[in-house]
Amino acid sequence: MEFKQSLLNYIGGALKNANESVAMAESVTAGYLQFSFSQMKDASDFFKGGMTVYTLEEKVKLLKVNEQEARSCNCVSQQIADEMALHVAELFGTDWGISITGYATPVEESDQKIFAYFSFAYRNEVVLSKKLELHHKTPPSTAQQYYAEFILGCFKCELNQIIILK
Repeated sequence: MEFKQSLLNYIGGALKNANESVAMAESVTAGYLQFSFSQMKDASDFFKGGMTVYTLEEKVKLLKVNEQEARSCNCVSQQIADEMALHVAELFGTDWGISITGYATPVEESDQKIFAYFSFAYRNEVVLSKKLELHHKTPPSTAQQYYAEFILGCFKCELNQIIILK
């Protein structure tokens, strides 16, 4: 996995300069986002941690997602992503929470499609919430890496709008 170092440097620098922090809750990306943040210069100044949470039980227990919603959608919905982002930020005491939940392989529960929902929470409010869809023949590791890279690009844009342009 190789991300553009300039993107990582930009995100890390923006968070550090703004004295803001971030945490993430991942499912489908299995730690790719946490890994990418760990590669940023002075990461411990702004990256407070994260978790990879796959099961419904753990998402309910650790991230306080709505159990009824989680059961109805196999833990993959915009609402679940939003709740994950809000609660991971609360759990780690950070300004930002980033979350992703979805599918890297086509399965019955996904109607044989590959997609994910991700969300950014900033100071207890969801500021971006989107669905990503990939071709059903995308290899799983490629899907995971694409999701992570796309989210990093979107996060840079959110940093520009919320931190840098304020």
